[in-house]
Amino acid sequence: MGGRVTAVSRNERYGFSKPTRPSITLLAGLGVEGDVHAGTTIRHQFRMTYEPDLPNLRQVHLMHEELFEELALKGFDVSAGRLGENVTTAGVDLLGLPAGTLLHLGKEAVLEVTGLRNPCAKINDFRPGLLGEVFALDPVSGEFTFKSGVMAVVRTGGTVRAGDTVEVELPPPPHRALERV
Repeated sequence: MGGRVTAVSRNERYGFSKPTRPSITLLAGLGVEGDVHAGTTIRHQFRMTYEPDLPNLRQVHLMHEELFEELALKGFDVSAGRLGENVTTAGVDLLGLPAGTLLHLGKEAVLEVTGLRNPCAKINDFRPGLLGEVFALDPVSGEFTFKSGVMAVVRTGGTVRAGDTVEVELPPPPHRALERV
């Protein structure tokens, strides 16, 4: 099973959105070269203040382009990089992947999926009401639904461009559902 990369983004500074680029370079154990979230320890601006030595399980943020189409039907104009993701994909059920899944991007790069992105309230600053569309409490199960992509660490570095393939390699069973990281 596989899909494709539709856009790549990075930002040298903290900010909500990340400008799209012709390519990004993934560095093993670090993340996206030149991106503010690259590093071996947590780079999330808020979490660094109280957990600075935690391993960085959020080196690369991936989001499915299909979410943009779903949000457009509800009146939200969102495109690649605008929600802070580094890699935008199509044709891959990112949210349905188990923890530990390997994603082969292009010819070289390999990411390991670590968990779900926990959306923050800044999403409402970007587009009022958007948080409720990417984060919701299921009234029946009482479980939270996170739709704002997945986080990963770089296992093998390489250059990634829009148009590159995404090949999915599931971990051996038993599979563990993704949790927020």
